[in-house]
Amino acid sequence: MNLIVDVGNTKIKLAVFDDGKVLDHKTCLLQDFEESVELLLNSFPELSHAIVAAVGKFSEDSLKVLQDRFQTYQLTQNSSIPFINQYGSPNTLGVDRLALVSAAALQFPEQHVLVIDAGSCITYDFLTKKNKYLGGAISPGIAMRYKALKTFTDKLPLLQAKHPKTFIGNTTEDSMHVGVVEGVLNEIEGFIAMYEENFGGLKIILTGGDAHFLRDSIKNDIFANSNFLLEGLNHILEINKSSC
Repeated sequence: MNLIVDVGNTKIKLAVFDDGKVLDHKTCLLQDFEESVELLLNSFPELSHAIVAAVGKFSEDSLKVLQDRFQTYQLTQNSSIPFINQYGSPNTLGVDRLALVSAAALQFPEQHVLVIDAGSCITYDFLTKKNKYLGGAISPGIAMRYKALKTFTDKLPLLQAKHPKTFIGNTTEDSMHVGVVEGVLNEIEGFIAMYEENFGGLKIILTGGDAHFLRDSIKNDIFANSNFLLEGLNHILEINKSSC
């Protein structure tokens, strides 16, 4: 039984996997990490292995919380992965993107796959049907765009994400919602169109914290899976258990 730890920029996601299936998952802040791990361990005493992937801050003390309780594997750019990595600067590739592409490689073999992760940033990762990872794109996420409008202007307010009723905003707040939300949707549709034009037969995965907010507004046929990154981390742990 595996414990998956995904350390993001603002929160930590934890999930319990057994035989490839999610049994439980929760989200916590860094200061609540040890307590959250203990709660899961109390519920699932059979937990034996853990993997941690950190794009946010994760201290040695937090890592030791895992190492004292489980056989622990820390995902890095040197980990064994189930795809051919043709990224031009592999040492700078985020471990979250490694996990997403690993999930794509194992769940959709011999298919062109575009993984769109809508979180703090929106990342686009493309895997060819020959299992070659070519790279993708990184852009600001929804919350980051709203914060930028507030931070870099004198008078615009900080808003929470909201679907606009029309593509023409007739108030300042409506105009901001159109600019952010419709801007993101048009960006996603545009990227999908470019990949479809160049590769065709595309499998599109939408994941991340904003996936459910966006999915019903995307016109293309997509597969929304909020656990896709966690599933990828579980795959990588299984591949690397001998290194724990």
